[in-house]
Amino acid sequence: MAVKKVKTIIKLNLPAGAATAAPPVGPALGQHGLPIMEFVKAYNERTSKLKGQIIPAVITVYEDRTFSFITKLPPVAAMIKKLLALEKAGGKAGHESAGTLTNEQVRQIAQDKLADLNTDNVEAAMKVVAGTARSMGITIT
Repeated sequence: MAVKKVKTIIKLNLPAGAATAAPPVGPALGQHGLPIMEFVKAYNERTSKLKGQIIPAVITVYEDRTFSFITKLPPVAAMIKKLLALEKAGGKAGHESAGTLTNEQVRQIAQDKLADLNTDNVEAAMKVVAGTARSMGITIT
């Protein structure tokens, strides 16, 4: 089987099971001549059990105008907000606290997200999670 030539890679953060052809999907795929509704249908099918979360999709566009995609875990910030039941993070990181995470919660998020991070070391992944939490105005105890 011949290997398809990759034209580009598109990364989108989309609502699970609820993606539409509206921006950002339509313009991002349309400029490469891809079948937008085909992607939307496949993405919504694949993520239907995760409704209410933001699930990143990495779409590989081939020169013959076909595509393939993989889904990843929600972004670390979304995982933190879900765990702490926050609507939004603090607006002034370092000045006002939006919530508190324990070291155990940081470890749990790091272990869940490990496959998507550029490390296989849980301690390093915890530092990534802790940094994201701090930038959101969340205190770690």
